[in-house]
Amino acid sequence: MSALASHRKSRARTGIAGMAGLRTNTPAVGFTTAALASVTLLSTQSANAAPVEPKPSVEEVQKKVDDLYRQAGTATEKYNKAKETSAEKRREVDQLLDDAAQRTEKLNESRRTLGNYAAAQYRTGAVTPTAAMLFADSPQDYFEQTQLMDRMTDRQRGVIEDYEAQRAEAAKQRTVATKSLEALTLSQKALRTSKQTVQSKLSEARSLLSKLTAEEKARLAAIERQREEEARRKAEAKAEEEAEARARAEAERKRLEQERAQTPSGDTGTGTGTGTGTGTGTGTSGDSAYATKAAKVLSFARSQLGKPYVWGAAGPSSYDCSGLTQAAWKAAGVDLPRTTWDQVKVGERIATKDLLPGDLVFFYDDISHVGIYIGDGMMIHAPKPGANVREESIYYMPIYGSVRPA
Repeated sequence: MSALASHRKSRARTGIAGMAGLRTNTPAVGFTTAALASVTLLSTQSANAAPVEPKPSVEEVQKKVDDLYRQAGTATEKYNKAKETSAEKRREVDQLLDDAAQRTEKLNESRRTLGNYAAAQYRTGAVTPTAAMLFADSPQDYFEQTQLMDRMTDRQRGVIEDYEAQRAEAAKQRTVATKSLEALTLSQKALRTSKQTVQSKLSEARSLLSKLTAEEKARLAAIERQREEEARRKAEAKAEEEAEARARAEAERKRLEQERAQTPSGDTGTGTGTGTGTGTGTGTSGDSAYATKAAKVLSFARSQLGKPYVWGAAGPSSYDCSGLTQAAWKAAGVDLPRTTWDQVKVGERIATKDLLPGDLVFFYDDISHVGIYIGDGMMIHAPKPGANVREESIYYMPIYGSVRPA
């Protein structure tokens, strides 16, 4: 029995130990399962996560910001155009409404006159001619009243015709006013859209710049200075080229004068017709009137140096590009349209090599920027948001074309 008991006891201990071992190993199994699940989940999340885009380089940011500013410039001109159109439509609608009010008053006057005639006819309509003559103080009074009523009938016909004409014209004016109001609504919608576009482009540009580190901003400023220096070198090279061309033209002029002075009076000369024009802008058929106006334009433009660029502004405290050119030529007594797209159509088209101070130089294929030429390849312009009115090379941007406004 003792051996049996011993055997049972041993089995019991083994069972307990096995259970203890099971309890001890269970958490380990659970932990392993959980760990595997976590690894699998993390792997899945990593696979599904969007790849992180690399941070753009300073050069890429500079290119993007320049492009956004240019797009904002185009949108600014659209805004200026929509604003101008909206103002024109508002004046047109106000005039139509004033005309409609006046015609309505005339219509009401005709209506009141017709009402008076109708009331008079109602009062006398029930009385026969015989009775009217009997009730009259005398036959003479009757005949006088009859003649008066005949004349009133003619006047009534005239009043009715006038009333019909006034009513037709009033209806026509209402139709025109309705169409003008619809056009005004569309122009105001375009104005809001252009404004939102400008603000969106400028906001995006500011956001890109705000993400740059101090070191990156310093590099960006260095790139900008390098671009300005390159544009300055181009302007100086152009100025030297023009100076050499002027010197050659002057030398040729003097040579021809000397030849004419040495030619005998009876000799008619060979008439070679070489001419002295070199297209360098040394003269435009003695157009002193233009030079006088241009001097006023440049004087005004120089007095605006340092004032900030603000999109949609036309002075006196801030300007956008076309606002500055419009105000400058206004100072010379010449009215220019508001936008670059309209200003480029005014006056005479001029080749870059023939530019004179005061001429307008337009940039980019979409004609979204303009500056005032001051000579030697330089201009005064309102560049972009965050910058002030300043002098700069015309070769800083791709040139579209040039115009001499007057």
